[in-house]
Amino acid sequence: MKTKILVAFSILFAVAITTTQAQKLKKFGSSVEKKIGPKTIQVPYTDVISYLGYAAPDNEDEVKDDKKFYYIYVWVPLVAPEICVRMLSPVGKTKVKNAITAEAFTANKDSEDYFDTYITLERSDIISQDKITEDAVKNANWVTLASNDDSSEMPEQPSGSSYNSLLRYKSDAGNPTKALTAGLYRIGFTTYKRGEVKGTFLAEVAAPIKLPGVVMAKTIEGLKKTL
Repeated sequence: MKTKILVAFSILFAVAITTTQAQKLKKFGSSVEKKIGPKTIQVPYTDVISYLGYAAPDNEDEVKDDKKFYYIYVWVPLVAPEICVRMLSPVGKTKVKNAITAEAFTANKDSEDYFDTYITLERSDIISQDKITEDAVKNANWVTLASNDDSSEMPEQPSGSSYNSLLRYKSDAGNPTKALTAGLYRIGFTTYKRGEVKGTFLAEVAAPIKLPGVVMAKTIEGLKKTL
C-alpha cells in the first residue's frame, strides 16, 4: 500500500514539475546568431515590452474568418530592422519584469484556463500619433505582415503540446509594403481552432535595437493615454 501511495505521489510530483518547467521562457533571441566557442547562440533582443492579460469569452475585438480575434495595439515611433512577437498561455508561475499588467489579468491571475495561441503582426496606414482615433483605427488599412500558430521555441502548454506562438519579421526596406516603418501596429491573437478564447496570456514585442517611445496597450484609449 505504501508503495502504491509513493508511486502515485511521484507521478503527481513529476506532473507538477513538468507543468512548472513548461512555464519557463527561454531568453528572447533574435534572428542574428553569434558563435561563442563551439556553440552558436541567438543574440538576445535589446528592447522587449511585456504585457500580461486575460482573454475572456465573448469579449473579442473582431470576428475574422469565423475566428474571434483580440488585439493589442503597439505604437512604433521609429523604423525597425526586425520585430518579434511571442505569446504564452497560460502565464502560470512565469515571472516577468516590468510587464504592463491588465486589470483583467490581476483579477484572473490564478486561473488555470489557457488557449492554443495563434498570433499575427499587423501594420496600419496610420503613421502619425495625432491621427490615432477609434474611427481611424477601425477604418485603417491593416496589412498582416506575419503570423504563427505553434513554435518549438516556446514552452509546452500544460497539456504537453507545443501550442504557444512566436514570430519574427524582418523589414524589407526596399519594399514599402513590407518595410517596418514608424506607425501603428497591432498584435492579433485568437485560438487556432474556431471557438472561445479564454485564459491568461503573456504577450511580448521585441526589437534588436532600442526603440525609445514604443507604447503597447489593449485599447486605443489606453494607448493614447500613454503616448
